[in-house]
Amino acid sequence: MSSLALLVLLLLVLVALLVVVGLAYVAHRHPVLATPLMVATGAAAVLVACLGVIATVR
Repeated sequence: MSSLALLVLLLLVLVALLVVVGLAYVAHRHPVLATPLMVATGAAAVLVACLGVIATVR
C-alpha cells in the first residue's frame, strides 16, 4: 500500500471512532434515546460492515 492509502485509511478509522464515540455520548446524555453501549455497538457494526464491502470490492 502506498503512504497515501495508509493515511486515508487512518483518517477513515479516526472518523469512524469519532462517530461511534459521539453517538455513545448523545445516548448517554439522553437515556430515552437508547442504551449507550447498544448505540455505539450498532454504529460500529454498521461501519465495519460498510468497510468490509468497500474492501472486498477493491
